[in-house]
Amino acid sequence: MKFTSDDKKAVEAEVMKIYKESSPALENLFEWAYVNHVAWSLVVVFLGMILWLSVALVNAENQRYALLTKQCADPIFKGELDRKCLRNVQSREHWWQHLTYALSNTSPEK
Repeated sequence: MKFTSDDKKAVEAEVMKIYKESSPALENLFEWAYVNHVAWSLVVVFLGMILWLSVALVNAENQRYALLTKQCADPIFKGELDRKCLRNVQSREHWWQHLTYALSNTSPEK
């Protein structure tokens, strides 16, 4: 059984039609939804801000507790503060102790 050229072209056209329908749509292949990118970017920014504020809170509570317990009194000038000591003091053993105290005690002690 021989195929004529018109039959071959018809079969080839049918095969190409099936192939074209099974291939991905190139118009939608590289589209991106930016809604998720914006949401995740905001999550990362807010987590960064929370981390930065936590570090600042730990440092402030460290210095506050050092001043309260008078750990950085200047040995030469009575009644003065040693500011170098205040920058480097570790008034509690761990940073999380400062953070938990600062978050749990929001009003000053009486």
